[in-house]
Amino acid sequence: MANGGEMKKRDATRGNVCLAVLILMVLIFPAGCATTPPAYPRPSPDYAAPPRPEGVFSAMEETIKRNHGDDSSGFLLLDGNGEALQCRLALADSARHTLDLQYYIWYADDSGLLLMKRVVDAANRGVKVRILLDDLKVALSKAPPYIRDKYLASIVSHPNIEIRLFNAWKSRRGAVRGAELLGRMERLNRRMHNKQMIADNRAAIIGGRNIADEYTGFNDEFNFVDLDVLGVGPAARQASEVFDRFWNSEWVVSARDLIEPIPEADAKAIHESVTQRLQASKKLAGIAVEPGDWKDTCGSLEKSLSIGKSRVLTDSPDRDAISHHMPQAVREFLLSADEEVLITNSYFIPGEKAVEGLRQGAKRGVRIRILTNSLASQEVTAVHSHYKQWRRPLIEAGVELYEVRPDAAIKKTRADTPPVASKFMSMHTKSMVVDRKRVFIGSMNLDPRSYQINSEMGIIVESPDLARKLAGVMELGMHPENSWRVEIDPEGDLLWVSGAETLTRQPARSFMQRVKDVFFVLSPKDLY
Repeated sequence: MANGGEMKKRDATRGNVCLAVLILMVLIFPAGCATTPPAYPRPSPDYAAPPRPEGVFSAMEETIKRNHGDDSSGFLLLDGNGEALQCRLALADSARHTLDLQYYIWYADDSGLLLMKRVVDAANRGVKVRILLDDLKVALSKAPPYIRDKYLASIVSHPNIEIRLFNAWKSRRGAVRGAELLGRMERLNRRMHNKQMIADNRAAIIGGRNIADEYTGFNDEFNFVDLDVLGVGPAARQASEVFDRFWNSEWVVSARDLIEPIPEADAKAIHESVTQRLQASKKLAGIAVEPGDWKDTCGSLEKSLSIGKSRVLTDSPDRDAISHHMPQAVREFLLSADEEVLITNSYFIPGEKAVEGLRQGAKRGVRIRILTNSLASQEVTAVHSHYKQWRRPLIEAGVELYEVRPDAAIKKTRADTPPVASKFMSMHTKSMVVDRKRVFIGSMNLDPRSYQINSEMGIIVESPDLARKLAGVMELGMHPENSWRVEIDPEGDLLWVSGAETLTRQPARSFMQRVKDVFFVLSPKDLY
């Protein structure tokens, strides 16, 4: 397992910075390394199975349907990292028939291995499992934290598991990938940023979390505060439609066509070593390694669900491009506000058009509050370098602007999962509330990469109860113990105000971070 410094360095790069590094490889390795890769067959079409009348999720959905109608789902906010991991384990352990998982990142760290083990356990008892991963991180699997091809090879031969890779590298060798990138840059730059998990086509988790220690509270260096929502009912079928669209697109290949199988004895040894590692993990001491019975937990959960009607939205992986439907959907969602807009977004680079839209909303009397990362909490300094120029225009447009503290009080309760106490907290949430009636939760950052390059997804829920709960979570993040409010003083200078504390210089974790903040202004803003 990587130490904290390695993990911090890994996450500071993000997806496309890795691509930039690979470009340099072209200069190192001779062009002769590039060979025409073989054409892999398209996997056979496959679609989510209709839900069956068995299991805890079936019973929950029947209760919701009986009390609220056929088109209503029940929703639960997953705003704590530990809770979010437990909910995923519950879905894996409770699934009777199918599990579908779609993720941009799935690291082979403690939480990633734990969830994968429970998914394999589900397959062992007969559950049909489909896993769709973006191949950027899988392709860079020689770095210790990433899921390795060798580990995947121990899984892909399972008769009940199929893994497909989105926008895959045609070679698993790093040297050849550099040359491949040069010839396929336009396509390889487009990544699948979607994040969801669906059990039995009845329960789905949708939101911002990837599968890795920093998203579940187990990273010693830093942990994200993030947000998902569990939906039980028609919302799960809506999520399945999105999954199937990507699963059957021309952008995917079967992992079995890219990763060489390994002998059964070797696969068994790998799975045994994973179990031993999980059992020895001090971080996971409070979490069972083996599957559990969640019937009672799910039964009590039913009373906590907020009822509402939903739409699951996505960009579309068309044959030669990703069609970006999410930006317009988000604009329409925000323009529907009559009184109030709350936005929490981790990677926020708005642009003139967005600022003008917010200005017009404020002129109509809509109160607009935005919470994003400060330089001090941002783990991707380059994003902040392109965000900071928009602080003043946003405030002048009438926006109340807040920036997260790295030492926020909620770090102990929502970001860190005991026994871990990380060095700082960052924010990874992508959520919005309009008029305390409607909510958006998803994978989409408000930045050029999400608008124009990556695929994204999210769910809009009409539910005053869920909106009230989410607004409370967002407003807590704006409290002085958790964030600074950015203001402009009478002399026109920016101030960072948090209770009795007022800073006249943007907060940062270190001098070097300030240096990077200046340097990254020179880089293209759509890299991040």
